[in-house]
Amino acid sequence: MRVWITGGSSGIGAAVARELGRRGATVAITARDADALHHVADDADGTVLAFPADVRVREELETAAAAIEQRIGPLDVVMMNAGTWQQMDVAEWDSTAIREHVDTNLLGMVNTLDAVLPQMLDRGRGRLVGVASVAGYRGFTGAEAYGTTKAAEINLLESLRIDLAPLGVTVQIINPGFVDTPMTRRNEFPMPFMTDTETAARRIVDAIRKGKAETVFPFPYLVGMKLLRLVPVRPYTAVSGWLARRSRDAKA
Repeated sequence: MRVWITGGSSGIGAAVARELGRRGATVAITARDADALHHVADDADGTVLAFPADVRVREELETAAAAIEQRIGPLDVVMMNAGTWQQMDVAEWDSTAIREHVDTNLLGMVNTLDAVLPQMLDRGRGRLVGVASVAGYRGFTGAEAYGTTKAAEINLLESLRIDLAPLGVTVQIINPGFVDTPMTRRNEFPMPFMTDTETAARRIVDAIRKGKAETVFPFPYLVGMKLLRLVPVRPYTAVSGWLARRSRDAKA
């Protein structure tokens, strides 16, 4: 299996690359931080190859994709994992964070599709794995930037799954809860049911190999977030607002 992972320099991406390498796959990883990227590759005993690029720059990804296919051959799986997270405070409104999240999370995924989907369509086969988040299921306090892009990613991937299936390209969605990564370690709020990166990587690789359309973990999020989607708007907004106020009062 030949796999390309964006956002592969740390966290989920790096852990999945290592797990795939242990299971015999040839893995290419991409991220902006070339030093961190090469560190992951150097620790993988030759099963992981580093190709630095910025997902926000379409041309860089297209160059990286061409170099990867020249090095390891046609890609079987592309895992679109690159992402950023920053909590927002709407009382000090600044749309910069939203624009940065759109550029990295959403358009980074689109740029990756530009780099690999035409080739998959030409071959009539391929697998796209998009890493979104349970934060995309509903609106959450402080997640105006992150949650917006994750909701858009889920919608994009679900639409692609429908339209690409007859053309031979499979689309899988990964929606994790909280995973212990450098991004989440910056958070100052409770993160229930935290998953370590190694466990997350095993879950993701198992899901890829089984061809699961959607994977949500850990289990409490699988149940809770699906049910949360069914809660009517008024009570959801009221309870969420009350919890947000309690959190702000606790910090004051």
